[in-house]
Amino acid sequence: MSSTHNPGRVAGLWYLLIIFIGPLRLIYIPSKLFVSGNATATAGNIAAHEWLFRIGMASDLVGGVVLVLLTLAFYRLFRSVDQDLATQVVIFGGVMPAIFFLFGVASDAGALMIARGADFLSAFSKPQQDALAMLLIRLRGHLNTAAEMLWGVWLFPLATLVYRSRFLPRFLGVWLGLGGVAHVILSLTGELTPQYQNKVFTIAQPVMFGEIVLTLWLLIKGARPQADSAVAG
Repeated sequence: MSSTHNPGRVAGLWYLLIIFIGPLRLIYIPSKLFVSGNATATAGNIAAHEWLFRIGMASDLVGGVVLVLLTLAFYRLFRSVDQDLATQVVIFGGVMPAIFFLFGVASDAGALMIARGADFLSAFSKPQQDALAMLLIRLRGHLNTAAEMLWGVWLFPLATLVYRSRFLPRFLGVWLGLGGVAHVILSLTGELTPQYQNKVFTIAQPVMFGEIVLTLWLLIKGARPQADSAVAG
């Protein structure tokens, strides 16, 4: 069964691409370039590994586009189940997070500009410039924490659609719903009690794997609305 005639497999392919792109800027680059509590070292790493940092920015741009394409693929897959919920998936899971991606890239561009020592910043001393770069990096972190609310909220309509559909197993819908709750709690924890955010993330990891399981299911088995399956038959 080709992906061209299987909207579930198309969604799985877009989801897989997001799974590969997302960790680059969220996990890999911070682990390699950012030094907690040391603005000078962080700014120096960004300047010394400018292309790696730029690749992270480009991955966010691509990721924003892929998110919209992913949610449109889900819309095509689930619109016969509930068009209103499928529209919510596009808005909360595609359009709004993509806008957050663009704001994040702008923040990173500002940090890179400062780290490279732009001429118009000569009025600031080097430690002050490093502090400004760190400020933008931390603002980007807060943007991610805020965006995590959307990463959770979009899973609620998606989980409902999966659960109601008759072409995907219901346990995936339950798993996705729990993952949505976990993301929302993580976002609120990051804003209210950030000192516990890492601990909550560690506890919540198992329920977050639902998205990966859904991706693998769609890639391997695919999914088609019943009307499409009847026509194909």
